[in-house]
Amino acid sequence: MPLTPSRAPSLLGGALIIAGTVVGAGMFANPTATAGIWFGGSLLVLAYTWFCMLASGLMLLEVGSHYPAGASFDTLVKDLLGPVWNGITGLAVAFVLYVLTYAYIFVGGDLTAQNLSAMGQTVPLPVGQLLFFTVLALCVVWSSRWVGRLTSVLLGGMVITFLLATGPLIGSAQWPLLLDSGAAAGTRYWPYVLTALPVCLASFGFHGNVASLYKHYRGDAAKVAKALWLGTLLALLIYVLWQLAIQGNLPRHAFAPVIAADGQVSVLIAEITRYGGHAAAGMGKMLSLFAYMAIATSFLGVTLGLFDYLADLCGWGDDAAGRSKTAALTFLPPLLACLLFPTGFVTVIGYVGLAAAVWTALVPAMLLRRSRQRFGLGRYRVRGGVTLMLLVFSFGVINIAAQLLSQWGWVPVFKG
Repeated sequence: MPLTPSRAPSLLGGALIIAGTVVGAGMFANPTATAGIWFGGSLLVLAYTWFCMLASGLMLLEVGSHYPAGASFDTLVKDLLGPVWNGITGLAVAFVLYVLTYAYIFVGGDLTAQNLSAMGQTVPLPVGQLLFFTVLALCVVWSSRWVGRLTSVLLGGMVITFLLATGPLIGSAQWPLLLDSGAAAGTRYWPYVLTALPVCLASFGFHGNVASLYKHYRGDAAKVAKALWLGTLLALLIYVLWQLAIQGNLPRHAFAPVIAADGQVSVLIAEITRYGGHAAAGMGKMLSLFAYMAIATSFLGVTLGLFDYLADLCGWGDDAAGRSKTAALTFLPPLLACLLFPTGFVTVIGYVGLAAAVWTALVPAMLLRRSRQRFGLGRYRVRGGVTLMLLVFSFGVINIAAQLLSQWGWVPVFKG
């Protein structure tokens, strides 16, 4: 359903779409992934990642401002970088967005089934997945305005449950733990930075939504830029508070069982309860509710980006027939994969950061360079020039190298 011209979309709505998409991507993985570099190092890596990812998103916005609203990666890359890069980008975009959609259906459906079962209604996992999927998918198919409204409600709930779950932990955070004062002489931190970077990159993914917001705001690039700034800054603040809550109560060495369990949230909560004492009491239920809403907002943001990308790729219109075909291609593959292969995500998640680095860092920098060569400076432009392009491009190269070296076991991995 297209937006009505009588009401201009709010800036807050767009910012919340971005924040909701970002926060659910790596919220629970960050403290474990950054345990090796600890609190001070994690803040630097998160800030570095935030800046580069925001800059690359603004690059996509500038490039997209030279094209009709709704033009996505397929249109931009094909026109500016040619068919080879378009093919590489298309595979990377589709892989990341489809895998994330798969993951959110699986985890969100699992939480739905568990919550309904806890209320006395025994619900099998596939039924929980279908319930979670159906309600949220209909919002995406209906319009981006509905995504913004529901995301606003969910993000408000996330803020409340986040404060209830982490407020006592933030208040009880200990500076000696944050500074790792009890570490043995010669303890090393920075050798583990390469294993932390790809996870942090995945924690700031929103680039599939840039074209959607540009269309949502009817070509008002300046307003989209403000939404990107506000949304990503809100996400960064939440991440910093989360790091403070977890690493301020859980000693560095106590991450060993969490790391051994591949960052499983239940193990993390158990360790926090063990070390956090009274401040951790009752955290589990609030954290579970927060996780549910975080997954829902991420599902909405990721699938909205995938929906608009596929509509642009296939050339389908915004009428009922076009949106129905786009919805089928967006939602049926990950839903069927989730119902038929409910554990397949574990085998491919390690490569999501690798694929994401291609289209969230390398491609935006190359697109901006080619766009300025062809179009010059338009009504909206990103400040920073060639220096910023090189910074973002090198950020992508570093993350790809880090992911590959980590997969091959050529970089040190913190074990706790």
